[in-house]
Amino acid sequence: MKRVLITGAAGFLGSHLCDRFIKEGYFVMGMDNLITGDLRNIEHLFKNENFEFYNHDVSKYVHVSGKLDYILHFASPASPIDYLKIPIQTLKVGSLGTHNLLGLAKEKKARIIVASTSEVYGDPTVHPQTEDYWGNVNPVGPRGVYDEAKRFQEAMTMAYHTYHGLETRIVRIFNTYGPRMRLNDGRVLPAFIGQALRGEDLTVFGDGSQTRSFCYVDDLVEGIYRLLQSDCSDPVNIGNPDEITISQFAEEIIKLTGTTQKVIYQDLPVDDPKQRQPDITKARAILGWEPKVSREEGLKITYEYFKSLSQEDLYKKDHKSFDKYIQ
Repeated sequence: MKRVLITGAAGFLGSHLCDRFIKEGYFVMGMDNLITGDLRNIEHLFKNENFEFYNHDVSKYVHVSGKLDYILHFASPASPIDYLKIPIQTLKVGSLGTHNLLGLAKEKKARIIVASTSEVYGDPTVHPQTEDYWGNVNPVGPRGVYDEAKRFQEAMTMAYHTYHGLETRIVRIFNTYGPRMRLNDGRVLPAFIGQALRGEDLTVFGDGSQTRSFCYVDDLVEGIYRLLQSDCSDPVNIGNPDEITISQFAEEIIKLTGTTQKVIYQDLPVDDPKQRQPDITKARAILGWEPKVSREEGLKITYEYFKSLSQEDLYKKDHKSFDKYIQ
């Protein structure tokens, strides 16, 4: 039985990856320090004999006993609310955490895939974004702690590949959604649905002409799985190229939820990207991958998940206290 380590295992994407690798017959070791992760996302796996969980911060030394075939490094705050509250921890998990896991992969002769992001493109001047575009990022802006952590992560991963011959993969993830997202994490989709469920007006930042492209989580996991199994060491975009403006998306959410709230507009945050659309030509050619789930279908599933949450989840603003992690 092959063994895989998945960091950020209690998070939105990490928990879905744990499910996929259990389904594929792997022994899965999940690791998370639970800053933003939630054990409820993986509690259904605790009785599975092929799953183990470790409460650990990968920014510190990482040790795993026995053989290891694959490492999936998905440990990082990913929402603006989180990485603006814990900027140092965000930078550390992208730098020190990545270094530790690359070293572990080298020691174990394991293949590693690191979760990068469309945010490496910043506020793009090229549209749609291709993997050979270097980006337009403000390193000292409020989003720089996340954007530059991911850009450094990519650079270090490629250095281990070229210098040590390590088998590495880099996935650039575009906006993803689905069950187990945190309702109040600051990202546009859960923010809109949360406001609709609470009977609040939907808040659009800027004039609403900025665009996003939303990929359902099952499609993303399939792309990640195929990339891990491939021979491609260069970065690959995984996302849904079906682009929509934020204003149009707000209207879709109002229609989906059957609410009567109006859309209100506020100032656009600093360095918020105006356009976001993946060019997935490389993923189609190398992985034979493209998204299958329509936004209409995926939103219905996601909405039903959010409706099932408790009133406490619906109204709480902060997931948990970050005080002990700010250092």
